[in-house]
Amino acid sequence: MVTIRYAKDNFELGENQSVLECLTSRGVPVPFSCRSGACQTCLMRATVGTPPEISQQGLKDSLKLQNYFLACVCHPTSDLDVALPDDKDIQAAVPATVKSLKLLNSEIMHVTLECHVPIDYRAGQFINLFQDPSLGRSYSLASVPHEDDHLHLHVRRLPQGRVSGWIHEELRPGETVEVRGPAGDCFYTPGNAEQGMVLIGTGSGLAPLYGIIRDALSQGHTGPIRLFHGSRDLNGVYLTGELRDLVRQYSNFDYVPCLSGGDVPHGFAAGRAHDVAFQQIPDLKNWRLFLCGHPEMVKTAKKKAFLAGASMKDIYADAFNVSQSS
Repeated sequence: MVTIRYAKDNFELGENQSVLECLTSRGVPVPFSCRSGACQTCLMRATVGTPPEISQQGLKDSLKLQNYFLACVCHPTSDLDVALPDDKDIQAAVPATVKSLKLLNSEIMHVTLECHVPIDYRAGQFINLFQDPSLGRSYSLASVPHEDDHLHLHVRRLPQGRVSGWIHEELRPGETVEVRGPAGDCFYTPGNAEQGMVLIGTGSGLAPLYGIIRDALSQGHTGPIRLFHGSRDLNGVYLTGELRDLVRQYSNFDYVPCLSGGDVPHGFAAGRAHDVAFQQIPDLKNWRLFLCGHPEMVKTAKKKAFLAGASMKDIYADAFNVSQSS
């Protein structure tokens, strides 16, 4: 039986249980968000013992050498003494003032944050926003550093969602919150300005894509940029005016809103966003792809893109892992 020691308490690790599950089920306030090793919110440190290598994937070498690991994907085979990290050892939490809150549609809130200390980020990355020190969630950035003064988030209200519900129902302009980050590699990189770009998103997966598109255009990307944003019905579509303004402003940008429900009005494509995208662009060799939104869509689109000729190094994905506690 593997034992996890935290703050002088011993906890027996259950079968197939992660360190995160073991500790949180016993009331230990370990911050977490995605539960898949992507957001790094649940970063911990082994003070005695060695965490398995797989629980350190994606971490900086400097953190690995200090025995840091991601608790949500850590399944040790020997005893560990663990601790929460000190802010001085990792990216410190930064206070931010809520500047504005505005509904973009019936379920997505546009949150504008002014950080008290500037953070260095790339459009399309994500930050972790904390309701309290033990409860945070990951949200992608729709803002562009050299164009927007503040951080912009698109927060979808989830049923029974603890953090999203708090943002939609309780958070008010002028309040101070804490953010940590940025993280993620789903962002535009210059250097191949003629390369075609396909961006596919569902729901609030439009947030990072909106930032990536504006970033690419502002940096002089000349290749075609094709955005396919999908929803079941019109209630899930947003930013159509802003995106159509970009279409008029840039000849190399095209926007296709997609509806998978029954009633599809003029100006919208019928079908799921990834299906419409692959129908319109069947050969994806030498194209760069960005996939953001529902995990199943991202998984399916990544496979179809590869089969359509896209190189895996040109496929950037950000699956929005959601749960009823988000």
